[in-house]
Amino acid sequence: MLLEHFRGQPTDHVLEYVGGKVAREGKALSFYYLPLRTSVVVVPTQSIDASFVFQEMTQAYQIVAIQGQFTYRIVTPRHTAELLNFAVNPKTRQYLSEDPERLRQRITNVVHMEMRREVAGMLLEEVLKRSGEIADAVSSRIRDGRLVESLGVELLSLHVLNTKPAPEMAKALEAESREALLRRADEAIYARRRAAVDEERQIKESELATDTTLEQQREELIALQGANVEREAEYKARATGLELSAYSSTDPRTLLAVALKDLGENASQIGTLTVTTEMLASILNGSNSGAA
Repeated sequence: MLLEHFRGQPTDHVLEYVGGKVAREGKALSFYYLPLRTSVVVVPTQSIDASFVFQEMTQAYQIVAIQGQFTYRIVTPRHTAELLNFAVNPKTRQYLSEDPERLRQRITNVVHMEMRREVAGMLLEEVLKRSGEIADAVSSRIRDGRLVESLGVELLSLHVLNTKPAPEMAKALEAESREALLRRADEAIYARRRAAVDEERQIKESELATDTTLEQQREELIALQGANVEREAEYKARATGLELSAYSSTDPRTLLAVALKDLGENASQIGTLTVTTEMLASILNGSNSGAA
């Protein structure tokens, strides 16, 4: 009977079963074995990525597609090997069962269950906007509840890459979004118009206030000018009265002589002046009669 050699990879946890019992175990294990008596189990310990697409129903019974990815790692390979069959063909290194893929599916089922619980209490709009928060909440529940530890697995990360509503709902949301944008555009136009009207009103109010102030100032100026004219007339009348009162006791003939004297001195400034004897006689006679 010929011996054959098996060499494990650095990321493989290898178990050698001889007669149904573990003969050797270790990471990247290499050994010679008898093919007819030996079974080789290889459990990968590197991180493994898995994608998912879930169709879930929101709080308002609306369907949403959730696409994402999670990463896991087998942390207790001996325990996982006891739950699932990771035996390989030592020559081809191909798994002899579909259990390695079933492990991925079991983890996916756990993620799916928690994702459904999270989305069921949310509205469609919230699911579309809060994909990051959803992923964090689901990841925390799986870790806190140790939901995959029984499989010997640790969940390293979970991401929601895309959320998409049903086609008819997507059209409705698109129409609603378009209407909202149009409303905002109209509101902006109305706001600009209101601002322009307010600005024009303020300008007119300012102009009116300016005109009112000018009219008030003009009214005050006219009143002041009138008062000045009245005071000036009063002063002139008072001065004239004083001047005339100085001559009230003077003989008219003396006044006439003084007047004729002033006329003579200013003759060059007089064009034509006619003084008749009758005028002189009436003045003198009137004075004398008055004096008498």
